[in-house]
Amino acid sequence: MLYADEKGNIYDHPELCMAGMNGNVPVLPEDVELIPLPEDSRMFTMPAMPPIAWDERKKSFVTLDSVREGKRTRRIQAVSAFMAPGYVRTLLPACDYSRKAVQLPLWSYTAVGWDEERDCFVVAASKVDSNSNWNPVNYDDRTLDPLVRQRLAEMPGNRLLEQLSRCAVDYHCFAAKNLFYRRWEAPLPTSPVCNSACLGCISLQPSECCPSNHERIGFVPTPEEICQIALPHLEQAEQAIVSYGQGCEGDPILQADTIAEATQRLKKATSRGTINFNSNGSIPERVQLLCDAGMDSFRFSMNSVREDLYNRYYRPKGYSFGDVLRSVAIAKQAGRFTMINYLVSPGVSDAPEEVEALLRFVGETGIDMIQMRNLSIDPDFYNKEMGVEGKGIGMYRLLERLKQEFPKLQFGYYNRTKENFFPEGFEQGWPIKG
Repeated sequence: MLYADEKGNIYDHPELCMAGMNGNVPVLPEDVELIPLPEDSRMFTMPAMPPIAWDERKKSFVTLDSVREGKRTRRIQAVSAFMAPGYVRTLLPACDYSRKAVQLPLWSYTAVGWDEERDCFVVAASKVDSNSNWNPVNYDDRTLDPLVRQRLAEMPGNRLLEQLSRCAVDYHCFAAKNLFYRRWEAPLPTSPVCNSACLGCISLQPSECCPSNHERIGFVPTPEEICQIALPHLEQAEQAIVSYGQGCEGDPILQADTIAEATQRLKKATSRGTINFNSNGSIPERVQLLCDAGMDSFRFSMNSVREDLYNRYYRPKGYSFGDVLRSVAIAKQAGRFTMINYLVSPGVSDAPEEVEALLRFVGETGIDMIQMRNLSIDPDFYNKEMGVEGKGIGMYRLLERLKQEFPKLQFGYYNRTKENFFPEGFEQGWPIKG
């Protein structure tokens, strides 16, 4: 078990064992789900929340408020990990969330411990995508600044480029940085508004909540501004993807007319690269419009395939869960590569009812991929909002069941180029051992 002092120094306990939480129940991690902490991950304290551990002598879970150091007693707090992308967590940090004084910031919190035999930190997680493009080591800001200045000089007055320069420099968005490096996946934010009020929205939060991670775009770019940025990227970038629907905006489906016009122009100008659309899928007719415009792939976001839980998280305004299902069907029937951005949290995503609903959903829709994304939100807040009582079957078992019943269903964490929508041998590609 790991714990931290009030200054954030991290220690491993000499006797107590690491625990995790599934939903609101403490559990012991299984050997199969413990992997070395991925490089470029971060460690966080859980402020004022004492850790829960497994006491092998008592054969029970214990909450540890303090540790003894000689004649002195020191209060402690739990430790969590925020993993590098490409890994799905299987357990939440085990701690007494009732002691929490504030709502936690929008990170994905993962159970972490120390493995004496391997002499390393370990997390409860599974690797679901081997794409190394998004590793932080590939993003050196010392080489970024001159590129930003160069691109801005080349396209003076392009508001979208100015927005993305702030995203790259101020908010350290990797996708925005890719635009200036002219490689891989680059963003095309378009919408200052949204018709969802997601509990974990990273671009707009009420003042009494935790702060959003960055500022939302404040205008709708013109098709000309979009194409001026996107066309050079599609024509010149390695593994070129441009994606509508990014963290610094609302939902792009509300700007479908503008996006359809820009996409048609891009498709006429070049056959190179992939154009992707990330959305809540709330307006099926507009998904059809975008299919007709030539969109290559769609990724629809869901925290659950159960309508009640979906509504509790997304809090839709003017659309229904049925509209989302119709959008998925339209994209798939149009022959587009169709993905689900599945925002997962142990105890919700692997609840028996969710597992059965997800199996039905995959069978009925025939989606091509599930992107397993760790939901960035205070886990205690989320569990309460979702009405969690008890624990699920285990995230690893959820993934095993999906793979067993749908051998051609792909798993991942990132969007793909159209050349890699159906990579050779993908049926055997999961799970990727950590």
